[in-house]
Amino acid sequence: MAANVYIFSGPELGKKQDAVNSIKGKFQGAEEFTFYSGETNIGAVTDTLLNISLFADARIVILKNSELIKKKDEIEILVSCIKSMENNSVLIMLSDENRIASNLEEACLRSGVPKANCRIFYEMFEREKNEWLVSFFRREGINIDKDCVNTILELVENNTEALGRECSRLIPFLPKNKPAAAQDIEKWLSHNREESAKTLFTRIASGDLSKALESVSVMLAAKESAQGILANLAWCFRKLGDYLSLIESGNAGNSFELKKIGLSSPSVKDDYIAASRRYNAESAEACLSLTAEYDTLLRSPAAAMANILMDRYILAVINTGVKNQRNY
Repeated sequence: MAANVYIFSGPELGKKQDAVNSIKGKFQGAEEFTFYSGETNIGAVTDTLLNISLFADARIVILKNSELIKKKDEIEILVSCIKSMENNSVLIMLSDENRIASNLEEACLRSGVPKANCRIFYEMFEREKNEWLVSFFRREGINIDKDCVNTILELVENNTEALGRECSRLIPFLPKNKPAAAQDIEKWLSHNREESAKTLFTRIASGDLSKALESVSVMLAAKESAQGILANLAWCFRKLGDYLSLIESGNAGNSFELKKIGLSSPSVKDDYIAASRRYNAESAEACLSLTAEYDTLLRSPAAAMANILMDRYILAVINTGVKNQRNY
């Protein structure tokens, strides 16, 4: 039944997961299966959708990395399945990119998938992130100010899934009888950090190849999107370009100028100081080009080798820094 097919894309993971949970809530007790495009044959996905369950009244199939479904034969198989689905089967296609392949989406719409079921969850604006964080802590009886908000946004990936996960860990350590201090937030976030694109950038900034490769391996094993990792690293390299411009203009010690580019947190600033010793403006731009190049490769048939491609990417960006290492 095409009405039970959903296409959710975009980098705002938290709101996207809320939408998925809302659908799950309508099918209590359903069997749930998760597949990853590029790792699972599309036939296995469709077989799961079409087979009648012996143990549950409904089944939900979640297909991640759906932007990788581009081949004509795969699209035809999937669309044929959608037309034959029973009322108690649900297909949710997910992508961290802003869109899946246009020919796949168009084919799904032609097969009867409602346009309202195709949603893009864009990254929140800065004002929305600020309001989300203040509201999150207020519900826990904790007051945070603008400096606290800035510190969190510098240290945590900017989607509500990551923000919610990391901020939940902060709750036991923050006082409820007085406003939280930015230095306390930085202390506990730094202490409890899991591997993320931002910890990966720390490894890259210091030139630690083995730790950087280890970080990538951990994130990919946790099923984080390689393209999502690259998108966050592109953001870091753009910020590095801003910091290098401050160095050139003699404003790298100006706290106001640093805050404007999001470098008020001492630990985050240390990463960019370390990176500035390895990269100049030209090599930082070269890293952005490498990031775009590998993002394109990860959208091609070579995407099946994501681990190898990401290892090659890390080696390339670290070597780009070595070539331009500074001594100040």
